[in-house]
Amino acid sequence: MKPEMCELITKENMPLASIQPEHPVRAVKNGEVRQHGAMEFTEAPVDLDTVRRYRLQRLREKMEKLDVAGFLLFNQINARYAVDATNMQIWCSHYETRCVFVALDGPVVLFDYANHPYLAEGIPTIDEYRVFPAFYFFKAGDRGDEFAKEFGAQIADLMKKHGGGNRRLAIDTLSHIGCDALRAQGLELVEGEQITETARAVKSKEELVLMQASMDVCEEGVRSMQDALEPGITENALWAKLHETNIRLGGEWIETRLLSSGPRTNPWFRECSMRKIEKGDMISFDTDLVGPYGYCSDISRAWVCGEKPTDEQRRLYAIAFEQIEYNISVLKAGMTFREVSEICWTIPDEYLSQRYPSLIHGVGLADEYPAIKHWFDYEKLGYDGLLEVGMVLCVESFIGVEGGREGVKLEEQVIVTETGVERQSSYPFALEML
Repeated sequence: MKPEMCELITKENMPLASIQPEHPVRAVKNGEVRQHGAMEFTEAPVDLDTVRRYRLQRLREKMEKLDVAGFLLFNQINARYAVDATNMQIWCSHYETRCVFVALDGPVVLFDYANHPYLAEGIPTIDEYRVFPAFYFFKAGDRGDEFAKEFGAQIADLMKKHGGGNRRLAIDTLSHIGCDALRAQGLELVEGEQITETARAVKSKEELVLMQASMDVCEEGVRSMQDALEPGITENALWAKLHETNIRLGGEWIETRLLSSGPRTNPWFRECSMRKIEKGDMISFDTDLVGPYGYCSDISRAWVCGEKPTDEQRRLYAIAFEQIEYNISVLKAGMTFREVSEICWTIPDEYLSQRYPSLIHGVGLADEYPAIKHWFDYEKLGYDGLLEVGMVLCVESFIGVEGGREGVKLEEQVIVTETGVERQSSYPFALEML
């Protein structure tokens, strides 16, 4: 990076915890956009800084509505949304070792696992880098309270400097030791998941391009699975084709292992195993793939291995396909979740007990808001809201008879537009089974 393109944050203007003389934080100027994560050394299909600023703006709009002066994000997907800097996301998801502080009117501070400020270089949504004083037991042992107190004091100081007297701090997720340390500083803690989930729900046009890039990788992986499917391959070996393709092409991870075959397809939610797939078996799977740029591609398909489908397999598939297609056809911006639930396809009684938990759910960096329940579950489990232009939705179906040998899992990903919906996934369904 050329010196004239950078603004150096020096020892004098960095907080003590941030100082790393050998690797100071640098902000890129003159239009240079830094890739970050698995897609480094490639050219992004959109201006990533535009995406980053849009996402931060969305968070702050929701923060303002909730009247909070600061937001502390420990959920690594939420942190990714806020600043687009990644660092061992899976590992950091089960240790409280990395978080982001967002001031409503002030800086964005990345508290990271170690003193490596170069990980934040060139990302315009990060104003300051600090080392996180980890207080989880593995790292801190019996000194957890001490380090949590140190962290609480830093956050309280940020709130004092930039909160304008407002002591309300939103938090997405945090252990009790951290919450206690923050309350001890006189901060009022506010549930923050409503901020991130509603902010993430509506995608910019640039985000939709990045989501399509993830879907392209996902579908290439699904194609490699279908090419590899033959009697004798294990469920794990078949699933590995999707993983390999995703990682090779710049994806990040896969959230589940939802692939099953033959009698393991009914009921749903069995993850893949060492079972050898047999000739004539139904195979159903759900990708849940976090691909390039951290965006999730969530589709489901079902195939029969090496044989023409039986009449029962055709029947199950046709019903699942009908549910998917009908429910896609009724979606449009402006509908309430209740209206969607009321108007969607009615599941025949024999498949009711094995139904998928939701009709439709959102997707972005992961499965996300909203989750629209079946009408017969709505009063007990549902909540209302509004379909908006720019939402990306996954339309779900699982069809299987209780006690039956097999089931069919299908899912399609669509974008809510001004005129209805547009499919984001294009991988063909098994129309020969209809």
